[in-house]
Amino acid sequence: MGLLSILRKLRQSPEKELRLLLLGLDNAGKTTILKIMASEDITHITPTAGFNIKSVVSEGFKLNVWDIGGQRKIRPYWKNYFENTDVLIYVVDSSDKKRLEETGIELFELLSEDKLVNVPLLVYANKQDLPNSLTSAELAEALGLHSIKDRVWQIQACTAIAGEGVRQGMEWACKSIRRNNCQSFPHYY
Repeated sequence: MGLLSILRKLRQSPEKELRLLLLGLDNAGKTTILKIMASEDITHITPTAGFNIKSVVSEGFKLNVWDIGGQRKIRPYWKNYFENTDVLIYVVDSSDKKRLEETGIELFELLSEDKLVNVPLLVYANKQDLPNSLTSAELAEALGLHSIKDRVWQIQACTAIAGEGVRQGMEWACKSIRRNNCQSFPHYY
C-alpha cells in the first residue's frame, strides 16, 4: 500500500492541506525517507544544504513534507519552518551512538518550541540494517521519549534505503492528525 492509498483511506477532509516537518541531524536519512515517501529514485542522494519539499495531491488532499538540512550550521534556521506544522518527523541514525546525546538535545529543544506545542511527534529509528544499531525500544529509552507527556508520539524502526518501516510511520502520522482534529486532548503512547 503506497502513501497515496494511505492518505485516501485516512483523509478526513479532502480540502485539508497538511504540513509535515522532517528534521534530524545530518546523515540521519531524512532525504532518503522523503524520496521513499514520494516513490522517487534514491540512488543519488546528496546532503541537503537547505531544504527539500515534496507535495502529494490525491483527490483534493495535499500533504506537504518539508525536509530541512541537519548540519550544525543549518539547525538554527529550523525555527523558520515551524509555523503550521501538523506532524513533526524526527529521524535518528540508530547506528550513530557517538551523536546520540547531540540528537537527543536537538529533539528536546524542538519539543520546547512554542510553535510546535501539541504537534504529534514521529521518530524514525533509521538504519536498522546496520550492525550494532539500537532497536527502536533502546533508542526510545536512550532519548528519554517516555518522558514526553505533552503530545502524542511514536517511534518507528525503519531502514529507509529499503523502504522498510517508512509506510508504517506515515500511517501513524496520518492517524494522529485525524485524532488531533477530532479530540481536544492528546493520547500518549
